[in-house]
Amino acid sequence: MAPLAGLALAGASAPAWHWSSPRGLGAPEVPADNPMTSAKVELGRRLFYDADLSLDGTMSCATCHEQHRAFAEGNRTHPGVTGEAGWRNVQALANVAWFTRLTHADPSLASLEGQVAVPVFGTHPVEMGMTGREAELAARLGRDDCYRAQFREAFPETEGRIDETTIAKALASFERTLVSFGSPHDHGRLPHAARGGRAIFARDCTGCHAGPLFTDMAYHRLAESTPADPGLAEKSGRVEDRGKFRTPSLRNVALTAPYWHDGSVPTLEAALDRHEGRRYSPEEKASLLAFLDVLTDREFVERKDLALPMTACGKPL
Repeated sequence: MAPLAGLALAGASAPAWHWSSPRGLGAPEVPADNPMTSAKVELGRRLFYDADLSLDGTMSCATCHEQHRAFAEGNRTHPGVTGEAGWRNVQALANVAWFTRLTHADPSLASLEGQVAVPVFGTHPVEMGMTGREAELAARLGRDDCYRAQFREAFPETEGRIDETTIAKALASFERTLVSFGSPHDHGRLPHAARGGRAIFARDCTGCHAGPLFTDMAYHRLAESTPADPGLAEKSGRVEDRGKFRTPSLRNVALTAPYWHDGSVPTLEAALDRHEGRRYSPEEKASLLAFLDVLTDREFVERKDLALPMTACGKPL
């Protein structure tokens, strides 16, 4: 289900944005200084797939967030443009508009606009490698006539200024359209094999994988957490937080292997086995895996409006 731009509200300067979401889950919070507009979303989509956002032009946001994997990636971690090893497994982006905590273990990153700086300008580890090169990035994009026109349309209040702030706002706007509530589970179409798994899931898993987002957004330590990674303790400084990580959403989980914060678990079956105290018979495990599979939203991973754009400003890219 995709969010749809609606009709202009009386007295409003921009159209309202309507969100398709399950009953009980309201519209996500959108910053007052970055209202949703179609122009901003389309600009953000182009930027999401543009490798010019990286130091050497080899890495875009989509390099690590692949649509066919529900905007996750198939590697344990992904090295940055300098070859520095990735720190943690790439997270899927479905429904991030509703997420109040955006990363594995940094509670301070609660804004999509603010999170953009981590891959683009961050150094722990280096990903896209543009730290200290904000002016260069703006100049790169500004050399493109179409980008200049898109920024003017998306940000008339700044006369189309191109800088790290407007880039982040456009990317965040596109990311808020990565809405995934169209799985067989959402439509009530559960095959027989998954029905028993739903009961097991309700009994054993909803303590953490709760609600429509299938996450409680809380931090937990599970058995066999890698001791080399401090997890939440890196930010909190609390010994008791060592090895704690935010509960991942399970939407589209069948597409987002490998699992765990470090990508060390190759399969869903192995991920079930890693949960301490959860020991299932082969039949129970098969049923639970069948239920997790029906959380896959095939429409989401095939939506053309989320894919690499083929044109901009009416011309082929």
